[in-house]
Amino acid sequence: MNPSSPTILVLYYSRHGSTRKLADFIAQGVESVPGCDARLRTVPAVSTVTEATEPEVPKEGAPYVELKDLEQCAGLALGSPTRFGNMAAPMKYFWDGTSSQWLSGALAGKPACVFTSTGSLHGGQESTLLSMMIPLFHHGMLVMGLPYTHPALMSTASGGTPYGASHWSGVNGNQPMSEDTRTLAIALGKRLAESAIKLRGN
Repeated sequence: MNPSSPTILVLYYSRHGSTRKLADFIAQGVESVPGCDARLRTVPAVSTVTEATEPEVPKEGAPYVELKDLEQCAGLALGSPTRFGNMAAPMKYFWDGTSSQWLSGALAGKPACVFTSTGSLHGGQESTLLSMMIPLFHHGMLVMGLPYTHPALMSTASGGTPYGASHWSGVNGNQPMSEDTRTLAIALGKRLAESAIKLRGN
């Protein structure tokens, strides 16, 4: 990773791997833009009791996010599976702890996008994407979606919305990523990275 390159934080929570796969495609789109690096990070699961139940370092996948990742990023892609039409509790828990970054304006003016996966085709993809936008607006971020200049938005039958990338994973997570889903996720990452570079004036 080049320390002088804009870093795009791809932050996600994934229970069964579908949201993580979307994050990988978004990171691929970010890194298709010359001069941009993607930083993949996740959040730990939360417990119904107060003691910590997760190891300090995940067994696999991306490292856990730190608040400094927010402060250092030039843009943010935020992803969560759907939980009753809303973001998952671990992601909400993380954002509830970002008051210092809100007070300092650490994210104000930075571009952002959102992505999700659902077990059922109409399982709340769009409402989940909208729920993730709310804390980003409060942080002063410039939230973007996918324009209909991407033909896959009109042809997809497996996910992908103007609000952000999405995937219908199936109840058991066994629905494969369609070509449209991959195309739209990569396009979203690319659009985010290009916007971050323009906003930096490079």
